[in-house]
Amino acid sequence: MSWIEPVTLRGKHVTVAPLAPEHAPGLIEAVKDGELWKLWYTNIPAPDKIAGEIDRRLGLQKVGSWLPFCVLKDGKPVGMTNYLNIEAAHRRVEIGGTWYRKSVQRSALNTEAKLMLLGHAFEELNCIAVEFRTHFFNTQSRRGIERLGAKLDGILRSHQISPNGTLRDTCVYSITAAEWPTAKTHLTFQLEKPRA
Repeated sequence: MSWIEPVTLRGKHVTVAPLAPEHAPGLIEAVKDGELWKLWYTNIPAPDKIAGEIDRRLGLQKVGSWLPFCVLKDGKPVGMTNYLNIEAAHRRVEIGGTWYRKSVQRSALNTEAKLMLLGHAFEELNCIAVEFRTHFFNTQSRRGIERLGAKLDGILRSHQISPNGTLRDTCVYSITAAEWPTAKTHLTFQLEKPRA
């Protein structure tokens, strides 16, 4: 049995379920909302690449380095996320490869999805740290990660070559097990406070 097994996490606003090929039609519709694949600083698949991306993520699950999820709102796919860079020996995971259709961005959906994924990582898997990574120029993602309570560990300069040939500086954030109770309180408060 693997350290990390597929799991379905259900909340008030969102369900995070194991990714499956049958999610492809809904994810194709989701990625069209905002034409997310056109953002130069992200690596979000175009509609005709969704099925291949699902296969790629499921292949990484088979070798134990990823656990991919489909994010569902009212039973309909609205995006994808993953546990990735799984290090069982060190009890660490990264939450990443995340994208949501434009119409649900900046809503309670992401806050609750991250609360459930972090809760599972710290409370069920006994992780010592959970990491987040994003492109230096993805300011929306960086702000979102910081709102979770994650702290910037550093910037990996010229870390990767982007699909368009530019060099990516990767911002690395984390929440440690010691920080989790405070981060959990903060995220729960964010979910419960009235939205303007």
